[in-house]
Amino acid sequence: MKDLGFTHVELMPVAEHPFGGSWGYQVTGFYAPTARLGTPDDFKYLVDALHQAGIGVLVDWVPAHFPKDAWALAEFDGRPLYEPADPLRAAHPDWGTLEFDYGRTEVRNFLVANAVYWCEEFHIDGLRVDAVASMLYLDYSREPGQWTPNAHGGRENLDAVAFLQEMNATVYRRCPGVITIAEESTAWDGVTRATHHVGPSGFGGLGFGLKWNMGWMHDSLAYLAHEPVHRAYHHHEMTFSMVYAYSENYVLPISHDEVVHGKRALVSKMPGDWWQQRANHRAYLGFMWAHPGKQLLFMGQEFAQGAEWSEAHGPDWWLLDPSYSAEPDHRGVRDLVRDLNQVYAATPALWQRDTDPEGFSWIEGDAREDNVFAFLRFDADGSPLLAISNFSPVVRQDYRIGTPEAVPVWREVLNTDDGRYGGSGVANAEPLKAEPTGWHGRPASILPVLPPLATIWLRPA
Repeated sequence: MKDLGFTHVELMPVAEHPFGGSWGYQVTGFYAPTARLGTPDDFKYLVDALHQAGIGVLVDWVPAHFPKDAWALAEFDGRPLYEPADPLRAAHPDWGTLEFDYGRTEVRNFLVANAVYWCEEFHIDGLRVDAVASMLYLDYSREPGQWTPNAHGGRENLDAVAFLQEMNATVYRRCPGVITIAEESTAWDGVTRATHHVGPSGFGGLGFGLKWNMGWMHDSLAYLAHEPVHRAYHHHEMTFSMVYAYSENYVLPISHDEVVHGKRALVSKMPGDWWQQRANHRAYLGFMWAHPGKQLLFMGQEFAQGAEWSEAHGPDWWLLDPSYSAEPDHRGVRDLVRDLNQVYAATPALWQRDTDPEGFSWIEGDAREDNVFAFLRFDADGSPLLAISNFSPVVRQDYRIGTPEAVPVWREVLNTDDGRYGGSGVANAEPLKAEPTGWHGRPASILPVLPPLATIWLRPA
């Protein structure tokens, strides 16, 4: 991870759980690291080792539900204690588990203290809170008649809202430097807004630092799954995310949920032969790293593992064994990820104004027949990075792109089609001089070559 330039690692739940097939998301021992992986001191050692390497540690935390096992929290004193007494509210319809009664002070204290415990005792740098949407809505996965409205007749779980606000406020107060991240799949208003700022919905913000952008993930993966000839009819799936990109502070997640249960690994989602699949994969990563938001990539996708993930074993590291004939294909993708991180870190335009709408500007978002997207990112001083993605297998020569007048010459700083990454090697080897020909509503333009199924990044020379 250090060699590849990643700044953080996110661990799936490490709290004790009885069923390995739950991947840790059905917790019984909220205050105990799972003995499967060692002792609490072993976990502290892991966190410290990662910190020594300059890598932050995020942990998945699951306050949304717990298993029904009688020896755990269910009916802890012989009656509903941690769960609501109302059976309509207690049973989680999707996972066969029980939901917490967030209206009880004792339950809120148990969970808030648990969040603080992981941060203070194990020096965790962040908590990614699982299944937030299932907490926020009383009718989540329930049909009419299967849920009880709140005191105002609405579907919002007011107790869960208050709990999440209390949890976030407490963690940020008690644990400076820690960040909380919400896996929230709906359009709930103000997930990353401060708790004391009341929005149009009448609620204060939930107080999270970041939110997973599930919409971007769903739409962009759907677009890439289509054959290039059909992508024109789904062009909006790659642009719609910018309609709401600044409504929250977002993470762009390619998570474990997207590479299991028949969904296929990231490279295997792509159409075409093996070369085209890898090219699509690389182009997508280049687009993802240039898009506003923080990047999250599930293990194995950084070297184009073709098989789905399984909790029964780790990533297919053998794909990077030099004795394997296709090892260069996988190492090429891995090298691209390393270079993406290096160029990203050295380019403030890609992160300095990540939550500022003025830090992004479309140049070409409507070239549906060409499968081309082009946009600018700006740093605090206005210096730009130009990202161009060509999601068609056609080399596009002299493809005119509008540019700001202030930049007379551009140079290519990253190309996912580079031969080092397994690409065809089509590149803009020479600097691109801007011409005084207005294009795309810009006063000047350049004529780059767009490699097939590739993303290129350009900066002022």
